[in-house]
Amino acid sequence: MGQSTLIRDLLQIGAVKIETDNYFTWTSGLKSPIYCDNRLTMSYPEVRRSIAQAFVKKIEALGPIDVIAGCATAGIPHAAWVADLLNLPMVYVRSSAKKHGKGNQIEGHIEKGQKAIVIEDLISTGKSSIEAAEALENEGIEVVEVLSIFTYNLQAAQDAFTGKSYSYQSLASYEELLQQLLTENQINKEQEKLLMKWRQDPYVFTNS
Repeated sequence: MGQSTLIRDLLQIGAVKIETDNYFTWTSGLKSPIYCDNRLTMSYPEVRRSIAQAFVKKIEALGPIDVIAGCATAGIPHAAWVADLLNLPMVYVRSSAKKHGKGNQIEGHIEKGQKAIVIEDLISTGKSSIEAAEALENEGIEVVEVLSIFTYNLQAAQDAFTGKSYSYQSLASYEELLQQLLTENQINKEQEKLLMKWRQDPYVFTNS
């Protein structure tokens, strides 16, 4: 599955929204002219199957893996489909430990020394996926790579992953998305400029 195919799929199911007048407000408070909701892919069997197969291709190129770990919550279903295709164990990682029961942050069975792939739906600043990877590492798991469906390619994510023992890859990128939007005449040149301005400085609309 090429980036352009995935981008077309995301646009077709309405997973990518562009709003260059009334900006979206992310959970972090960041104001953005774009919102990518990869959770919608769950509802489209062909799209989710293509995504799982693309993840598998990347994972197979990374060498032997023992367990697939999904980031709660949006990464969980994709991790399950990937683990199923690879016939591997799967776990998922909460954003924080449960406040009751066994107090688990990692749900499922893991063993020290195992090699894991972390599956996330998208990477913006990288914070949530890095926290998931570090939770696994704290339990003696070697995180080989973080994989996501989409990345905004923000400098903040690149900086956050610097110095980590693992890196991240995504099936589709922000630049590819903009190119596809232009090709399909879904945005004009002015909107492209605004979207690139945000990409270069994600806080440009938050602080204005």
